[in-house]
Amino acid sequence: MRKIWWKVVCVLLLSVTIIVGLLMPVPALNILNETIRNLYFHVPMWFGMMLLFTVSLVYAIRFLNTQNLKFDIYTEQFAKVGILYGSLGMVTGMEWARFTWGDFWSNDPKQLASALSLLIYFAYMALRGAVPDYDKKAKISAVYNVFAYFIMIPLIMILPRLTASLHPGNGGNPGFGDLAPSMRPVFYTAVLGWFLLGCWIATLGIRYQLVAKKDLLTGGGK
Repeated sequence: MRKIWWKVVCVLLLSVTIIVGLLMPVPALNILNETIRNLYFHVPMWFGMMLLFTVSLVYAIRFLNTQNLKFDIYTEQFAKVGILYGSLGMVTGMEWARFTWGDFWSNDPKQLASALSLLIYFAYMALRGAVPDYDKKAKISAVYNVFAYFIMIPLIMILPRLTASLHPGNGGNPGFGDLAPSMRPVFYTAVLGWFLLGCWIATLGIRYQLVAKKDLLTGGGK
């Protein structure tokens, strides 16, 4: 039970997010209208992506400190799910933009920065596939992971705020400080629920890779 309690919490949180988020009344805002419900899906995907990339960064640093290949597996799997979340965040954001900004893609600074951040992490996966020697692959990709993370943070969190943007919180647009009180509990529930689901998916990949690379870990891990 100690190993599955957080999975039960994940299911409960996402059930609340989907059921309450889609059925509860939402503020009647100009332009946004019912699309405001996408707040429970689009934004938590980006929050989840950054949290998953943070976990991946921690394991990359642990690998560099210990050279334990098990930590490289953790790094890769959390990065993969982070990329998945980032891609879903991009898709849901484009769909939202079509209704609120009139087009899927508006070359908004945050759109461009988010796309560039994802490309950097796609390059991380390409780098892993390009190096045949596993020990060398683990070391190079761990270093790249650290640099990728510290490039992503300014791209998503800092640079778009220095210029006008259509996104909330930029260019005079209201941010989460103006979020309706009735939506806040569901929003934070969604962020935690989607993050736990990402961890769940990553642990499945980790368990598979630990079995698949058992001989390598036995011979090369420390």
